[in-house]
Amino acid sequence: MSNGYVTLEQVARHAGVSLATASRVLNGSTRQVGEKLRERVTASAHELGYLANASAQTLARNTSTLVGLVVHDIADPYFSSIAAGMTEVAEEQGLVVVLGTTGRAARREAQLLATLRSHRARAVVLVGSRTIDEASTRQLAEEVDRFTAQGGRVACVSQEGLPADTIVPDNRAGAAELARRLTQQGHRRFAILAGPTDLRTARDRLDGFHAALSQAGAELAPHNVVHGAFTRDGGYESTRRLLAGGTDATCLFVVNDVMATGAMAALREAGIRVPEDLSVAGFDDIPTLRDLTPALTTVRLPLEWMGREAARLALEGDAPAHPRTVAVSGEVVLRESTAPPATA
Repeated sequence: MSNGYVTLEQVARHAGVSLATASRVLNGSTRQVGEKLRERVTASAHELGYLANASAQTLARNTSTLVGLVVHDIADPYFSSIAAGMTEVAEEQGLVVVLGTTGRAARREAQLLATLRSHRARAVVLVGSRTIDEASTRQLAEEVDRFTAQGGRVACVSQEGLPADTIVPDNRAGAAELARRLTQQGHRRFAILAGPTDLRTARDRLDGFHAALSQAGAELAPHNVVHGAFTRDGGYESTRRLLAGGTDATCLFVVNDVMATGAMAALREAGIRVPEDLSVAGFDDIPTLRDLTPALTTVRLPLEWMGREAARLALEGDAPAHPRTVAVSGEVVLRESTAPPATA
């Protein structure tokens, strides 16, 4: 038919069946329909060009083919890499991924999860650092409980603390190992671009790095710790503030690679050579680092694998009796952006 939208009623008349029978076949009801009737309805729908009503299917099944993905910032390669792994698993199962971004606003996660619950999404993967704001975390935990009570599943890539399966990067241990490797290169005076004060990922990486420096007898003066946004521009501005205040550090640790790209730009503009004048290291090993010169020393996390694993936790098997955690270790990768200091 070419006169526009084809209705379920038209399919039923064409197949010579009741509207209820056509609906059971095409909208996924759990009530059984005989094979011959099913084939007749399916053939009519195909011939007429009928497209099933997704809302009707959702009502019939009390679920949908939608899977939610909630990230802080899809432009950040950290999140886009995890998203790539997650969508790969969802698409293998014939599901449609709906993306929501929080803009790093903590309360936005709960709002997006509630919206996905209203659409009967089958599962949701939440990606991003937890905030230290207890009220926001409590609100999100309550929304996770509502989502799972409705029959959905939730998995996270972040720190533990929500009533959901969680992929947990060991940020403290990764940062501590990086600090040990850099002190072994001969560095004793460090500066840190520490990210936002309210994100647990940033705080864990700062704490792990600082603890290892203390054990090695290395210096970290308070004025050499600069906080800023978890973005490329945040790294750029934090570096300019660090330089304006004066620093005698021989190595700069930046708590994520996206900030590190901004830091490298600011250093280049200031005429500071990396690593001859100042070594620089990051954390995450995002794919875009392959375009950075000199190549950045960092802590590698298996980002796409983390996305795939989160999707599997949310989509495969029966819901567990208790939330599961999967710990992920980081691997220090030394590259050209760090070298023994000239004054070592």
